[in-house]
Amino acid sequence: MTAEILDEPGGRDALPEHSLLGSYRLVQRLGEGGMGVVHLALDRQGKAVAIKVLRPHVAHDPAARARLSREVDTLSRIRSPRVAPVIDADIDGERPFIVTRYVPGPPLDEVVAAGGPMGADDLHRLGRGLAEALDVIHDSDVIHRDLKPGNVLMVDGDPVVIDFGIAHVTDDIRLTMTGLVMGTPGYLSPEVVEGQPVSPATDWWGWAATLAYAASGHPPFGRGPMDVVLTRVTAGDPDLAGVDRRIAPLLYAALAPDPQDRPHQSDVVAALERYAHGGLVTDVIQARPPVPPVQSTQSFAVPRTSVLPLARTAVQPRMQPAPATARQPAPQLAPVTPLQLAPPPRQDTADAIFGPRPGVEDPYGVEAPRIDPRIGRPSRSGTVAALLALLVATAMTVPVVAAAALLLWFTLARATDRSVTSLIMRRHDRGVRRSDVPVAVLVGPWHLVLGLLTSIFGAIMPALIAVSGVFCAALAVVAVRGTGSPEPDALLPLAVGGLLAGLMAWWGPGGASLRRGTRSIMRGVSPGPSASRVLVLLLLVAAAAVAAAGVVDGQPSWWPTGTAWADQLNLP
Repeated sequence: MTAEILDEPGGRDALPEHSLLGSYRLVQRLGEGGMGVVHLALDRQGKAVAIKVLRPHVAHDPAARARLSREVDTLSRIRSPRVAPVIDADIDGERPFIVTRYVPGPPLDEVVAAGGPMGADDLHRLGRGLAEALDVIHDSDVIHRDLKPGNVLMVDGDPVVIDFGIAHVTDDIRLTMTGLVMGTPGYLSPEVVEGQPVSPATDWWGWAATLAYAASGHPPFGRGPMDVVLTRVTAGDPDLAGVDRRIAPLLYAALAPDPQDRPHQSDVVAALERYAHGGLVTDVIQARPPVPPVQSTQSFAVPRTSVLPLARTAVQPRMQPAPATARQPAPQLAPVTPLQLAPPPRQDTADAIFGPRPGVEDPYGVEAPRIDPRIGRPSRSGTVAALLALLVATAMTVPVVAAAALLLWFTLARATDRSVTSLIMRRHDRGVRRSDVPVAVLVGPWHLVLGLLTSIFGAIMPALIAVSGVFCAALAVVAVRGTGSPEPDALLPLAVGGLLAGLMAWWGPGGASLRRGTRSIMRGVSPGPSASRVLVLLLLVAAAAVAAAGVVDGQPSWWPTGTAWADQLNLP
């Protein structure tokens, strides 16, 4: 994939080769980003450097300059041959730029694509080098957040971590309040995908995902539609087929969706050394139980094959790590390539619905980024809870209407999720265009059809759970009373069934698309905090009114069928 090139070589705003920028002479372009260009240049002593230059059409944007300034501040905290140091910067000039050392090493993804998966020795060397880089980064109170094969350069077999465009200091509130710059979805940690606080464990998750790619030659969470890949990420369901079975348990454990369930970084390093010396990593870390493959109506085209963790026994208690072999000092590496630029937020139709969007990263032009405006936005959990309360009240009062409303909700939410994802992918491939909204309108009916089909299949499990819950609740009522016969068409059992149906739909198979679509609709209907509170109040009032109507009548209404459930089933 290629990035959108906004300044054509030789254009009016382009910087020609051999021109001067400050005290540096430009030699050639190295990469293109949506908001910046990276040049190979020479300083006054003739040494090669890399310069990241903001494009003219954003150079006057304070947000773009502030982002570049934050990147300089972040890199100034880190001193390591594993990370590109900042040599010079001019943030306030007419053409803002930063200068880093230059390294001609290829990215890890290109190395693996050309040479195939790494063997045990190379994999150990890669893992140890990345661990050294993360130690230095975290000791500087910085979290990278975007560790992936495209952000790792290989220099004579050793890794160098690049691209700190979305890294921030660990106490920066922006980590949980802003949106997210998306590169490859399969290398975003679960907490980043869900907009949760990040920690050093986030980068160690990226460490494991990067090693899994290097060991197998394919992304650990597969390819395909972005929502399918992100669902696998949040479920902790990596595909480790092709990974050396001796190191697979370590990577599987480090890719746990909950940061608390991942092994500590010291255990990770100790297990890596145990692997390098022919031992079992489960002597150091506890094997994570395998999870069932993610089930999704959209993932049928992407086969799943999982390698289970290798252990001496089925379940092993956590053991104190044996003394790890002393880590060898990091070799002095050649200079590193530059970081890439990203654009400031752009205001358009999607921004009006989802709020301002973050910038775009495109290191070396290897992979153009994707921007998902849903990530990092308010989750509207209170509004969703109020909607669930209305569903429960409707289920106990007019069950047939509740079932129809539930299917309609499924359809609209999944169609909305497909529409937003389609917009993201289209802009990823072609950039922002005026035709985005008309195209979205034209394909809207098709998204509705797909949403209806997937919702019909997705409603099977919630329906089964709801029916089971209704009969169990009816039996429980009889047990409490001590007399009478089960009445599955009473108000309480029907309310329990409605609650179980809603929860199963939300958290069950295919729930990720439903959650994203529902939250997108809620944010569109109530774009601000005040509107959200009003919507919650209206939903709760409606739920109370519907429930009160059912209690007054004393029995549910089966409109529009007009007959009671017990009569239809010939129950006594």
